[in-house]
Amino acid sequence: MTTRRGRRPRTRLSPTQPGEILLDEFLKPYKLSQYRLAKDISVPRRRINEIVQGKRAVTADTAIRLARYFGTSDRFWLNLQTRYDVEIAKDRLGATLARQVRARPRYGPRTAEDQRNIRRAGERSRRASDARVRAKATT
Repeated sequence: MTTRRGRRPRTRLSPTQPGEILLDEFLKPYKLSQYRLAKDISVPRRRINEIVQGKRAVTADTAIRLARYFGTSDRFWLNLQTRYDVEIAKDRLGATLARQVRARPRYGPRTAEDQRNIRRAGERSRRASDARVRAKATT
């Protein structure tokens, strides 16, 4: 099947679960059992099993443990989970989103008030970040 321009339509792949990556890219190549991994990172066996089966999400706690164990970053595991969650949400919302939420125009004149609000939000974010850094430095 082709479109008017002669291109094939994109086939949408189902999103990859973090548990699939854990199993195929880490457990199998390292010849690790789910039980061994669970024991080594001090979590219940059931948690690893449910992640691998796609029944449970990777939490921040689990991401930190997996990252330390496999020498990856905690963000790697959290990003896998987040990407999966976003793709599932997009699939679930589908066309409903287009009907329910109208996108704000990206381009065009912004009001002075919009520009002030954007600037203030950035300043608040920087102040909060600086405060966290100072608090961490004093501990």
